Amino acid sequence: MMNKVTVIGAGNVGATCANVLAEYDVCKEVVLLDIKEGIAEGKALDIWQTSAIKGFNTRVTGVTNDYSKTAGSGIVVITSGMPRKPGMSRDDLISTNAKIVKIVTENVVKHSPDAIIIIVANPLDVMSYASFKTSKKESSKVFGMAGVLDTARYRAFLANELNVSPIDIQALLMGGHGDTMVPLPRYTTVAGIPVTELIDADKLDAIVTRTKKGGGELVALMGTSAWYAPGAAAAQMCKSIITDDNRIFPVCSLLKGEYGINDIYLGVPVMLGKNGIEKIIEVNLNEDESKLLKDSAAAVKGVMDVLDDMNII
Repeated sequence: MMNKVTVIGAGNVGATCANVLAEYDVCKEVVLLDIKEGIAEGKALDIWQTSAIKGFNTRVTGVTNDYSKTAGSGIVVITSGMPRKPGMSRDDLISTNAKIVKIVTENVVKHSPDAIIIIVANPLDVMSYASFKTSKKESSKVFGMAGVLDTARYRAFLANELNVSPIDIQALLMGGHGDTMVPLPRYTTVAGIPVTELIDADKLDAIVTRTKKGGGELVALMGTSAWYAPGAAAAQMCKSIITDDNRIFPVCSLLKGEYGINDIYLGVPVMLGKNGIEKIIEVNLNEDESKLLKDSAAAVKGVMDVLDDMNII
């Protein structure tokens, strides 16, 4: 059992991640940290008060901007950052959030030098890169949560369409988070049956499109970003690391020649275990899929270049 996991940012996503992780009961303590006075303490106390009801022993504690309380964490999940506001350019968002991620990462490394870092801050791909550059860690120890969320949405939509259990659906999506996502219906199965045998191509295309715009759909409905599924997705990644499950998840990872792509953070299937990314898995892509992945990589590289030109890190 891991002694400590820290979640930075006690907003909706961070608090949900801490809550789900506590319920897994696979670590001694979850520390929730935020810069707003009392928020992390209050949410942590609220979560801990469910322990007798839900039946878990993981202690949940909250702190205001005191990284010394996070010392010795095995995993740190970084959810902190600003959401994009109306009229805010992409470059403004990158600049603002990269500065936040840089400061947070420096504090994390100072107090938990061996921690595995999972990024949930947006724009996801480039914030993973920002944390990696700041931390100076192996890339297998710094990666982003996007694909776990995207495939969860995809599986949920397919389960509705086919009227089957989402548990029986296995799916793989690659590439960037959002519009540059690379769908792989060939690698989607329902209890081992290729999904293409169970659903018409046009309906499958519509579900893929809905998955790409999944975050936007929720923002339109609620006026704010999603939190239950993103928080649970990050917690599931933590669990696979803590219990050394070697689960295969699509994760935003630094590629070093895999899929013919170098030095770009991109969503690919990986094996997640006690050392972080134990292995990047290369699946065979056809010509169309390969082109989509290269296009996605080019889009992400463009954003990474914007960050590099800002000389923040």
